[in-house]
Amino acid sequence: MADGEINGTAAQQRTTKSDNDGPHVSAFPPIMGIVPYVGIVWGVRDGRGPLRLVIDHTLLTAAETCGDNLTHPHGHHEVWEGWRRLGPVSLARRGLPALIAWHEYEYFPRGRVVFNVPGSRFTLFADSRLQAPNMLPRVLRAFGLDLAHCAVRPDPHYRSTHDL
Repeated sequence: MADGEINGTAAQQRTTKSDNDGPHVSAFPPIMGIVPYVGIVWGVRDGRGPLRLVIDHTLLTAAETCGDNLTHPHGHHEVWEGWRRLGPVSLARRGLPALIAWHEYEYFPRGRVVFNVPGSRFTLFADSRLQAPNMLPRVLRAFGLDLAHCAVRPDPHYRSTHDL
């Protein structure tokens, strides 16, 4: 993972299904040598510094089915509130920004990566700030993706309540 990118939890801890429980996608080839993930992401800024990616993701083979898509089994609110309950000291010990403890989950720009099974394509739904030219490659790389394998779409659900 590149500098400024943080995994909130290990992907193995987010396994909710075995490879035999849902659509069989384990044959999806690694992209640039990295197994792709689905999950959620925030761009967190502490002061005037650059946005740091904070990510919670799941291996594609362990994702949950939602209609035609495979998705991360946890929502932004659920994950963020779990982190907030840790408090600033425990967050910092885990490598997460301590300021998570003082903000609501919708304060920072956020997004979600899903995999559409019939189309065999990933989609990033994200706040426009995570789609900026200096951020988008970092977000995609954190999920083991590139633009050739992932559509990028805005979504009103993922708009930040704060103007960074």
